[in-house]
Amino acid sequence: MDLLRQYTPEYLECYGAQAVPQVQSVLGKLALCRTAALGGHVYQCPQCQYRRQVYNSCIDRHCPQCSGGRRADWLAKTTELLLPKIDYFQVVFTLPEPLWPLMLGNRRATYRLLFHAAWEALREVLGEEVGCEPAALMVLHTWNQHLEHYPHLHALVPGGGPSRDGQQWVRSQDPHHPDRDKPYLVDNRLLSERFRDKFLAGLTRLHRNGKLKLDHPWSHLKEPAAFAAWLKMSCDCAWVVYIEPPPTENANPEHVVKYLARYLTGGPISDRRLIDHQEDQVTFWARGQDKQSGNKSEPYTLRGVEFTRRWAMHILPKGFVKSRCFGGFSCRHRKAYLGRCRELLGCERPELEPVEAPAEERRPAPVCPKCQTPMECISEVERPGWNRVFNSPDRPWWYDPFGHAIAWGCLQWYRVPPDG
Repeated sequence: MDLLRQYTPEYLECYGAQAVPQVQSVLGKLALCRTAALGGHVYQCPQCQYRRQVYNSCIDRHCPQCSGGRRADWLAKTTELLLPKIDYFQVVFTLPEPLWPLMLGNRRATYRLLFHAAWEALREVLGEEVGCEPAALMVLHTWNQHLEHYPHLHALVPGGGPSRDGQQWVRSQDPHHPDRDKPYLVDNRLLSERFRDKFLAGLTRLHRNGKLKLDHPWSHLKEPAAFAAWLKMSCDCAWVVYIEPPPTENANPEHVVKYLARYLTGGPISDRRLIDHQEDQVTFWARGQDKQSGNKSEPYTLRGVEFTRRWAMHILPKGFVKSRCFGGFSCRHRKAYLGRCRELLGCERPELEPVEAPAEERRPAPVCPKCQTPMECISEVERPGWNRVFNSPDRPWWYDPFGHAIAWGCLQWYRVPPDG
């Protein structure tokens, strides 16, 4: 957080043409998180009269300081989807590298297409090979260990489901070795081909309908023939869909859900990966891409402004949802689907414990650092609306999302058209 606050002004000076209003808005909220501009609470010790000021948080999903409550809430709701006696698979849908820069400039449309293509491919192949009612939970992930743009999807998929007539439970099995007990979902090569075909068809449809931003240096792809030729080159690259089975027979699928929860909020890097910061250089741990090194974590260094630029690349378009449920897990079908699964598997619905508010909402009273007595809240100032904050003297001095200094024609950052 302190690194972003320090280098945001220089980042905007260097790459202001790419700092669309949504990016500036998020960076502005992070800069004001837990400061006097957002109000807060005053606590006083009843024993020694010691006072302490606790400021409100920004509660933005990208904020490293405000992710705990939101992540815990998602984890609790998602865990309710898990049932006993089922193998759960993690399926990772990746895209060839030539598509990444184009997607960065068209994030809202292409990220939505990524979800749609992955689900449609999974639904078709599960229907053909397993013959069950499919379900999936998908989470978008946009970065790699070096904080570069690397869009891909992680999906949690049950290895089976109710048959199409709803009369029996169908378990996914290897059609070539039906007697094997080894967990198996579907043929990943077939799934990769379906995913590729659906994504490329969707990308072509976006181009035909004028939904892709193809400004300089992509303007030569505005012609359908040129775009089709460029797309064919991407089609010839590797399209990898990796299916990870449960590591052991009694593996707990909640571990996968906890792994996915780390991608939901808080930005692309956690504080525990940071090693050092001095002389305009930020060093953090990152896994190497050399297979011979065993994919071990090694120190990786970036200039402070480059670190901020890469971090800001992963600020999502306003309102874009990066965790989505499909099929039986969708909000519309979830209750009936899970009820049917429990009936066919012979397992009862667990009694749900009362859901408590996240710790950030409960606001537990701090303890006096002098006499260790629980402190009492003696005054409270609610968090003001962001429109009010950003139009007040408290806003960061560099905040200017619609400033006259931003020239959209001067694109040097990643050489892609801007996208909010």
